[in-house]
Amino acid sequence: MDIFQKFLNSISWELIIKTSLRVTLILIVAWVAVKILHKFTGRFERYLLKKSEEEGEPPSESEKRIETIVRLVKQAALLALWLTIVLIVLREFGIEIGPIIASAGIVGLAVGFGAQNLVRDFISGFFIILENQLRVGDVAVVNSTGGLVEKINFRTTVLRDLGGTVHIFPNGTITTLSNLTNEWSAYIFDIGVAYKEDTDRVIEVMTEVGRSMLEDEEFGRFMLEPPEIFGVDKFDDSAVIIKGRIKTKPIRQWTVGREYLRRVKQAFDAHDIEIPFPHHTVYFGEKSKPFDLRIREKYARESPDTGE
Repeated sequence: MDIFQKFLNSISWELIIKTSLRVTLILIVAWVAVKILHKFTGRFERYLLKKSEEEGEPPSESEKRIETIVRLVKQAALLALWLTIVLIVLREFGIEIGPIIASAGIVGLAVGFGAQNLVRDFISGFFIILENQLRVGDVAVVNSTGGLVEKINFRTTVLRDLGGTVHIFPNGTITTLSNLTNEWSAYIFDIGVAYKEDTDRVIEVMTEVGRSMLEDEEFGRFMLEPPEIFGVDKFDDSAVIIKGRIKTKPIRQWTVGREYLRRVKQAFDAHDIEIPFPHHTVYFGEKSKPFDLRIREKYARESPDTGE
């Protein structure tokens, strides 16, 4: 009984009460901070959704991307907050937190060296998603490999090319990235006509074809504006090349471009505009005599006479 009484007398009740009040106050502040964090991330998510809606991004894609970003930010902030709270509480109980912080730093350094490629992939993936460089459904060229974007994760980006082959790129290894379907797309065409044709007339026909496509119910809804005919681009071996561009909605450039070329071919046929095939003219100089090419049939069924 005396031992128990001595133990009670040795306890500093004033210190316990003060420590309990401080810890309670710290936990209340932490609870308020968590509530503020949830409110802030909610507002941040609504702001990003509104911004993506104003930019015309499809809701299904924007919601998935924004949800991923907000969830990652919230998890990182909560982890940092609770680690800080735990260290403060331990200090209030008289535990020296300096060695704990030093040990955590050493462990973190060792893990960082061992998993630096993994950390690099995650950081690169975060910024790809945050900056909206790629979206699922885009057509992109990653490290000189083109394909349809099927998945975008924090660690990897997955493409499927036209042949069906799936290409997986760790985000940290992506050095070049070209998005062919961001906001709008374009179909570039080079059409060759014979040298004898009037290029101004050819451009008029091509412009009329583009205008009729823009008014078409099926293809006009994919086009953002009439085709731009830049004019004569170069003189090729067998043709005069006329260059142009069609601006379309994302990933619709090939559908519109193929239909435009089909209609241009029909219009050229209707206006007797020649699309030449590759050919070469052999010239031997002014003093060379022309060749007299004669084709004879070795076995003639109708006439036995094969002479001239």
